[in-house]
Amino acid sequence: MNSALAGPLAIVLAYLIGSVDFAVVVARMHGVNIHEVGSGNPGASNVMRTLGRWPAVMVFVGDALKGVIAAAIGTFLTEANSPISPWAFAAGLAAVIGHCYPVYHRFRGGKGVATGAGVVFFTLPLAGLILTVVWAVVARTTRVASIASLTVVLGTIPLAIWQGVRGVSLALLGATLALVVYRHRGNISRILHRSEQKVSP
Repeated sequence: MNSALAGPLAIVLAYLIGSVDFAVVVARMHGVNIHEVGSGNPGASNVMRTLGRWPAVMVFVGDALKGVIAAAIGTFLTEANSPISPWAFAAGLAAVIGHCYPVYHRFRGGKGVATGAGVVFFTLPLAGLILTVVWAVVARTTRVASIASLTVVLGTIPLAIWQGVRGVSLALLGATLALVVYRHRGNISRILHRSEQKVSP
């Protein structure tokens, strides 16, 4: 493929893949409009609260795979030499944008945590494992998914630098994390006011 076309094509494909919202799909399988129940957010945490554990697992895995596939497309379609190439992170960012603002769902999407996690798992698998453990510990301790997610976001850049991410790749990863934080602005306000919803009683 023409190298001049490969990068833009990877980004477009990544956005379209990211736009598939598994929370919407899984909830519809259960006869539920996820935008009208719980917090209204089409994400795994809201599915957990409204439909239960296994539907939430399906949503998280599906949304994470979007990030994995997008970063893989960015790597292999552009023939990048490394999974931490700028194209991998550019495609990952496009997938997270697609998840947050999906073209298939009137641009009403989730917050990008699972899809971002998929990007990290493909590009930085060791960091992904560490961040998963951190998320699980914080979520179990606080019982608030957003606190766990924001904690993981804060830890991602230091781990990425430790794993050798630099320059444009680091900037693109930072932009991805900034978008996730922006999508959590309501959660941050509720955390500060101690009114954030818990995943389970």
